Amino acid sequence: MAITLRGLLEHDELGLHALTDPDQSAQTAITWGAVTELLDPSKFLTGREIVMTTGVRQKTAQSQADFVRILASADVVALAFGIGLEHESVPKTIIETAREVGLPVIEVPYRTPFAAISRLIAEALNADHVKRIENLLKAHQKLAQSLLSSDLDRMLDELAKMLHTDVSLSLFGEIISGHLDPQRKWHEVPVATGLRDRCTLHIAEPYTHDPLVEYAQSLIGLELANKSRLRASQRLANGQVLTDLASGTLSGADAAVRLGSLGLDPQREHSVLLVQATSHSERLQTLPLPSDLASQVSAIVEDRLVIVVAHKQIQASIERLDEYLATAGVGARVGYGGRYSNTTGIRWSYFEALESLRHGERVNVPTKLSLTSLLLAARDVPLQDLAAEALGPIQEFDQSHDSGLLQTLREYLNRDGSVGAVAESLGLHRNTVRYRMQQIAELSGYDPNVTSDRVQLWIALSALELG
Repeated sequence: MAITLRGLLEHDELGLHALTDPDQSAQTAITWGAVTELLDPSKFLTGREIVMTTGVRQKTAQSQADFVRILASADVVALAFGIGLEHESVPKTIIETAREVGLPVIEVPYRTPFAAISRLIAEALNADHVKRIENLLKAHQKLAQSLLSSDLDRMLDELAKMLHTDVSLSLFGEIISGHLDPQRKWHEVPVATGLRDRCTLHIAEPYTHDPLVEYAQSLIGLELANKSRLRASQRLANGQVLTDLASGTLSGADAAVRLGSLGLDPQREHSVLLVQATSHSERLQTLPLPSDLASQVSAIVEDRLVIVVAHKQIQASIERLDEYLATAGVGARVGYGGRYSNTTGIRWSYFEALESLRHGERVNVPTKLSLTSLLLAARDVPLQDLAAEALGPIQEFDQSHDSGLLQTLREYLNRDGSVGAVAESLGLHRNTVRYRMQQIAELSGYDPNVTSDRVQLWIALSALELG
């Protein structure tokens, strides 16, 4: 470590002699050796130096006393006074004033150049620096090895031992490693992952800056970025299996085998949870999940995040997920299906979740599997063609005339064909609603007042919204 005043005095070859009791300052590390002949060198001092002078300009007792007081206020470690040039001995005023202010004074014989003292201090500082670098590199190696040989939790345990305090890691406000005691004060260090992960390393106080933390930040960032890339790859691969299941091209024993390869047991009951982003849907590929959903199978299907949930606490998980998405800054709607067993049940739950998204709420409660869901499950049924044929002319008319026909049709179907309810909902006159329904019949070829045609329009609208 850096040399102390006592360490300097122990170098007999220098011939230094303490004229005052060094007291506790003897154990203070010296940061540098400053040579000066100024009466007031305070502007050039940073603290914890040893100041060396021959007192050439200190010719009066007053100037000598002032000089000592200036050094004491500048927090220097000691005054090294060289004799034999201007003064044959250290002036009495220097010694007396130094005792008053508690500043150690050492006598430097004429034969000892100040450069010899400075060189010893520099060599000690250099050795200290080299030792710190060696220790830091060893710590770097140990952290990297713990991460490569085990996992992030083990690396953070090693970091806590090295810092002699507790550490934890959070992602979007959720602790993913360690424990964050609310009764303690925590120093927070942001971790860059290359993604918008809002990751924070928490270090329990008291904490002083340690360069080891900067290396730990880099390791954590790289590890989380790698996990995100792996997560995206797995979700896209899983999505292909669930897409085949939903489309009906995968069934029976083959479906059980492929679902088993994802870690799903078809004999257990599962609920399917869907997350549809309102913007930046690509973020769903890498988005980590809350702890209660992180172990569940997740996938990407048609830009939606699919989570196949095996546990029964689906409601609690959905509430937590909704809060988590808001904290992560992901605008999204969540829908979920019922809880069923076997491969067919997972397929049913998927389409129930898909249909529930039509409600348009942040969290959408499912209804029982409807005829619409069953038709949507049969991908060989040309529902999108039906939607384009029936509703395409209405969409074109709305775009060119800003007429609101499609919105009126949606309200009409949702309100069981009640003209009065539609008029009240949209703030229109009843005759306006009737006129619009007539336009819809003419454009689509289906009359909303006829039950069979109304069913066709309902299915077409459902296919348009879900497809």
